[in-house]
Amino acid sequence: MTQNRRQFLKTTALATAAFGLAGSLPALAQSVDVDELMKPGPLGEKALGDENAPVTIIEYASMTCGHCASFHKRTWPDLKKEYIETGKVRFVFREFPLDPVAAAAFMLARCAPQDKYFEIVDTLFENQRSWAFTDNPYQSMLDFSKQIGFTQESFEECLTNQGLLDAVNAVKDRGANEFGVNSTPTFFINGERVSGALSIEEMGKLIEENL
Repeated sequence: MTQNRRQFLKTTALATAAFGLAGSLPALAQSVDVDELMKPGPLGEKALGDENAPVTIIEYASMTCGHCASFHKRTWPDLKKEYIETGKVRFVFREFPLDPVAAAAFMLARCAPQDKYFEIVDTLFENQRSWAFTDNPYQSMLDFSKQIGFTQESFEECLTNQGLLDAVNAVKDRGANEFGVNSTPTFFINGERVSGALSIEEMGKLIEENL
């Protein structure tokens, strides 16, 4: 059902239970069809690292997921420094919004200049509580968006883009229906699925096994 982005942001009560949708410990790894997994979604991939790296990590995340924010605060800096920037890992980030506010946050990241995508995602995770879990998510997100370069006009133009919303949801639906993603964060490390906010030690062990 088509909804006006501004309206759902104004009226939707935030699902604070999103913090509990993924456990903090990794689940057992499971494999999927890697060729299908590697096909990009309708918006194209957001990726960092050498395309020819021996290890590819795909993360499905939600911007309102507390475990995702924890991973990006605690593990991501070391993962980026030790494995992505050294050519060992190619990292692909995919949208898996758990609620309308998460979808809106992903839309903002996609509407920003392409080279700012990961910077904005990092900023959104770092400041998650200031925009995601408030009594007025529309106003909080608008205020936050102005700090990262949006005007009210560009903010509303982005969040009323039905095609963009449909594409973000298509990435989520494909992850759920084809690859069994049912919590966030979920990672695929060379095709093996593992869920949870992995520490750098846990992530490093899985990466080393594939080098």
